[in-house]
Amino acid sequence: QVQLAESGGGSVQAGGSLRLSCVASGGNYRMTWFRQVPETEGKGVASVYTAGRGTREYYTDSLKGRFTISHDNAKNTVSLQMNNLKEDDTGIYYCAANAGWIDWRRLLQSIWYASWGQGTQVTVSS
Repeated sequence: QVQLAESGGGSVQAGGSLRLSCVASGGNYRMTWFRQVPETEGKGVASVYTAGRGTREYYTDSLKGRFTISHDNAKNTVSLQMNNLKEDDTGIYYCAANAGWIDWRRLLQSIWYASWGQGTQVTVSS
């Protein structure tokens, strides 16, 4: 099972930016960021996968244009650049990985991932 370690969370005012990083222990995985807020199910934020045909990225529609996911395959690292942050972006962000195939329509669903990081807190204040 792949080991994941997130970093880069913190507190920022609305309109600010943060960059999260997640390092995987090795291999090529479908890697996805999820946001968890208390008493709700984790919500998929963005997913990335690099294969022979290049890198494919997927975003939850509401975050397109503000969040950018990137993948450094050589470093087994996936990053999430978050710009123009809003209070609703507050939560614990988890990195998840899956070595197998997932239909692109399911990439942002947490049930398909077996490996998870410890999470990093992002707090956006007004």
